[in-house]
Amino acid sequence: MFFYFRRIKIHGKTNIPKNKPVLLLSNHQNALLDALLIATKSGRFSYFLTRAAVFKKSLVSKLLMSLQMLPVYRVRDGWSNITNNNAIFETCSELLHKKEAIVIFPEGSHNLKRTVRPLSKGFTRIVFDTLEKYPDTDLQLIPVGLNFEHAEKFPDSSSLFFGKPISAKDFISDNRNGNVVTLKARIQSEIAQLTTHIPSENYDETVATLNHLQVDYLNPKAVNACIENHFENCVTLRKPKLKGIRLFFKGLLILNVLIPYVIWKYVAEPKIDETEFVSTFRFAIAITLVPFYLLIVMLFSTLLFGIEIALIYVVSVLIISLLAVKL
Repeated sequence: MFFYFRRIKIHGKTNIPKNKPVLLLSNHQNALLDALLIATKSGRFSYFLTRAAVFKKSLVSKLLMSLQMLPVYRVRDGWSNITNNNAIFETCSELLHKKEAIVIFPEGSHNLKRTVRPLSKGFTRIVFDTLEKYPDTDLQLIPVGLNFEHAEKFPDSSSLFFGKPISAKDFISDNRNGNVVTLKARIQSEIAQLTTHIPSENYDETVATLNHLQVDYLNPKAVNACIENHFENCVTLRKPKLKGIRLFFKGLLILNVLIPYVIWKYVAEPKIDETEFVSTFRFAIAITLVPFYLLIVMLFSTLLFGIEIALIYVVSVLIISLLAVKL
């Protein structure tokens, strides 16, 4: 993640309790990278509810399970599969009773649009089932806002905002249906304050105006205020410095990992149907194929020129990659 992102800004990490059961509820824009950012930056060793479609292959399923990912079924997966969620939700209740942390993306799907979409009610079932079975559980709900400068591009920058904890017990009453509606509305409102939330009405025009103003999407509070104030007194980004040097090092990096780059650009990327998965697959190649390629080059360099030259080459490529990403 350090080599992939130019910057990762973390806000409100101290809001996450260390010794209480926690549900982290986040917006979902950038596929697997959303989960990786929360996993590496939240400070809690979390379980993740993940759409069941990615568990179809046995090997992939075992790998995801080993990473503490649990399949959750949606209507689009078939009505006959919905009942499989009962066991998953029971597992979640048991985990929360043991003071574990679970990450849920309650929008139910990913989308690069800078807006918080209506939340599904699956997470509310976990909340109320847990408190019904274990009424003494001090379950804390943490809204999370994920923000990206340009989610589909490389290198990118991101910011994570962890909201203040909300006690799940505050939403308990005799009217469960009413509790569900109230809880969904509260969490959606909280997430919308932690990430850029552009109303669906005139969405494209609003995005075009914000891009023209060069607002800082890593500062969602300022961007949301800009929208509410009809684009008056908006906080804008400073003009990037060292752009020419950055492009030079990026080109130099491509030359040093040319084969993985060609595989990505002309084999893998054209096969990606959903734009939301571009960064995920690029990241996957960056942490698998690129190191493997550098290892092969290092082995050949060792045979031809000796270990010292090979080590100098690898270290040089790492330095070039840092300069290409961080400048």
